[in-house]
Amino acid sequence: MSVRDQNLETVAPVLASFSIHQTDSADDLKDTDIGAAMTLTGDYEIGPCTNNSTLLGKLVALTLTDNDDGERVATVQIGGICRLPITTTNPTVGERVVGGADGTVKQAPALGGNDPAGGNIARGTVLEVNGTSDCTILLN
Repeated sequence: MSVRDQNLETVAPVLASFSIHQTDSADDLKDTDIGAAMTLTGDYEIGPCTNNSTLLGKLVALTLTDNDDGERVATVQIGGICRLPITTTNPTVGERVVGGADGTVKQAPALGGNDPAGGNIARGTVLEVNGTSDCTILLN
């Protein structure tokens, strides 16, 4: 009997619903953003990760359609194991991540003497890196 590949992304995901940040009355998220890394942009409101933002989780679903600006709700995986797109500086196994540009994540920067006020913004533990396209991460 051969060893079976494991799909760790199905292990106990923690999901939550959020409002979607808007720019000029248009939602910042569209169906093409599903799978992207998300960050908090306001009270119970999300948008795509930006450079050095705090990772909240992975966008897994949007209600309604792209034409329903202001009425959609986003479902985000905030815990468990998931795959996220990466950008330079690519993380390596065992590292933590922060937001990269346009809904990606990247290697967390080195900290100086102390964590910043409010705590360290790095999140997760990288379990696997797939070249320069994505990584599998434990959202802990």
